[in-house]
Amino acid sequence: MRNLETSTEKAPKPKKEKEPVVEWLLAAGHRACSGCGEALGAKLVMDAAGPNTYVATATGCLEVFSTPYPESAWRMPWIHSLFENSAAVASGIEASLIAQGRDKDVNIIAQGGDGGTADIGIGCLSGMLERGHNILYVCYDNEAYMNTGVQRSGLTPFDARTSTSPSGKLSWGNKTNKKDLPAIAAAHHIPYVATATVGYPNDLMAKVKKALSIRGPKYIQVHVPCPLGWIHPSDMTIEVAKLAVLTGLIPIYEMENGVVTKVRKIGKNRRPAEEYLKVQGRFRHLFAKGADAEEELEKIRQIAEANIKRFGLV
Repeated sequence: MRNLETSTEKAPKPKKEKEPVVEWLLAAGHRACSGCGEALGAKLVMDAAGPNTYVATATGCLEVFSTPYPESAWRMPWIHSLFENSAAVASGIEASLIAQGRDKDVNIIAQGGDGGTADIGIGCLSGMLERGHNILYVCYDNEAYMNTGVQRSGLTPFDARTSTSPSGKLSWGNKTNKKDLPAIAAAHHIPYVATATVGYPNDLMAKVKKALSIRGPKYIQVHVPCPLGWIHPSDMTIEVAKLAVLTGLIPIYEMENGVVTKVRKIGKNRRPAEEYLKVQGRFRHLFAKGADAEEELEKIRQIAEANIKRFGLV
């Protein structure tokens, strides 16, 4: 019999349990730029939605960096068609699932950038909302047509410099305010509209889950900084996203049946608009010397002030 007290035999080491492998529904290894807010936004939306989701995606950065032929970063049924019609394609997906009796306990998401949503695709989006499809539309708002050369869109902010709204002796940049697309969506009498940002990921994911729990058409607009187009360091994406909110330039709220029901307050954390503008090269021209530049900055301060008053942010 072996003497356990004098034995030199080492006790077997306990086996280490393998750490669970996290399988994101938008897989890593895609070709987005470093610090891409849109890639982060899409990952959060998909993980909140879950695997039992069908997705229609418009042409744009998201489609290009995630599906270079023959590869795909999407771990669910995913369709890409044209720039303008992801809402129409998603409507067809829903109709097909209903016809097959497979529409229970599934999510359908249509998505696109600000250009494919607010400009080129607004007709298809309006039709989807008006017809009452049980679909969530997500707009990833990086405030320009980034995939084709940083051209302005209907959601480009006032005085931002883009390739089609350059700053110079005759112009301060984009001459129009951001289109109020959440209000346009709400005007279709849909049950749920929300704005969100990658700066507050838990809030974004909670809104996606809430939207998908509601029957009927839903719209969420997600603010997603673009280091390339906005000209800010790639490691500042989250900080820039939060500054947009804390200055009042991007209000974060929910609307149910056309009524604002919840607002992210900024209170004492409010920051001056200049803090947000200064970290982005697309607004660098606004800090030139002279009274004219100060006049332009005041216009942007007033945009923030109007948002703060409208939504009661402080």
